[in-house]
Amino acid sequence: MTDNIKNSLPTPCYVIDEAALKHNLEILRGVQERTGAKILLAQKAFSCYHLYPMIGEYLAGTACSGLFEARLGSEEMGKENHVFSAAYREGEIDEIISYCGHIIFNSFTQLDRYRDRVLAAGKKIGLRINPEHSTQEGHEIYDPCSPKSRLGITRRSFRADDLRGVTGLHFHTLCEQNSDDLESTLDAVEERFGDILPKMEWINLGGGHHITRADYDIPRLERCIKRLQEKYGLEVFLEPGEAVALNAGYLVTEVLDLTENDMPIAILDTSAACHMPDVLEMPYRPPLMGSGESGEKPYSYRLGSQTCLAGDSIGEYSFDEPLKVGDRLVFGDMAIYSMVKNNTFNGMPLPAIVLLRADGSTELLREFGYEDFRGRL
Repeated sequence: MTDNIKNSLPTPCYVIDEAALKHNLEILRGVQERTGAKILLAQKAFSCYHLYPMIGEYLAGTACSGLFEARLGSEEMGKENHVFSAAYREGEIDEIISYCGHIIFNSFTQLDRYRDRVLAAGKKIGLRINPEHSTQEGHEIYDPCSPKSRLGITRRSFRADDLRGVTGLHFHTLCEQNSDDLESTLDAVEERFGDILPKMEWINLGGGHHITRADYDIPRLERCIKRLQEKYGLEVFLEPGEAVALNAGYLVTEVLDLTENDMPIAILDTSAACHMPDVLEMPYRPPLMGSGESGEKPYSYRLGSQTCLAGDSIGEYSFDEPLKVGDRLVFGDMAIYSMVKNNTFNGMPLPAIVLLRADGSTELLREFGYEDFRGRL
């Protein structure tokens, strides 16, 4: 991003990098072409529907978690649309069925309640299973296989004699992981549900596959896919979210003030709590263009927000030159889990959304104002 572009944007502002997004999509399309698997956009990570027509040129469709995502995927991309929810509401299920071709249930009680309605609509039924195989360390909040997890049916609760109308299985156990963890998860799935797989027509491997990361082992992923196809004759779906828009977005912010308390502090017009919640939730330290670790470069600062939340800090960074009021800073990897999770705590304005086209031009997709804050209260 050039200085001219950076300085011309409203702040705070999400910028979606069209070229980087296409790079990711080309990698994902390659997996589809070589294996015959179908890759869906998990909208929970990236739902900027302005880009759905382009994404739909590469991917097979969308995956959703409820009514609003189901409608968005159906209306804005209009291709394959799969839905999973821990539980469906009576007042929403018929509309969800109308938007989705695959409806995945989290329990046999939900299956019993809605099975006939799905079948009557000519749609496909899946069950989410829990292979009870944790591959994550230190992030229980993102581990569907953690003890007492509500997500997926364990083998001891699985009713193998009650599969009328069920044609597929779904599992989602990964978070920002490589294909070795998928491979070990498949071992656990076969160990616990190997007798069920031959009775199915399709399987959805969920998300969390960091396929577009530089060190991701794509050949191993493709071996996993072919294993399911060749051994069980299954149609294979994947629904990554992060992999679609990984490193394909920025958040541009302005320095509003400089203070000091044990170290220099820069107050920005963006917020970890409001605009990049995973910074506090994971937690993690987002990349910042032109910066280093605290102490690495001559001038170190703690970057924080306007809000009254004491812990609303993005982290400590260092710079070659002292920061000044009015400076623009650009955080990286801000397309995923940012626009979909942001909020207006403290009345913080939502960042504008801008598309940075491959030719270097920009297009303002959306701006937000007072009515967007007021309208949700």
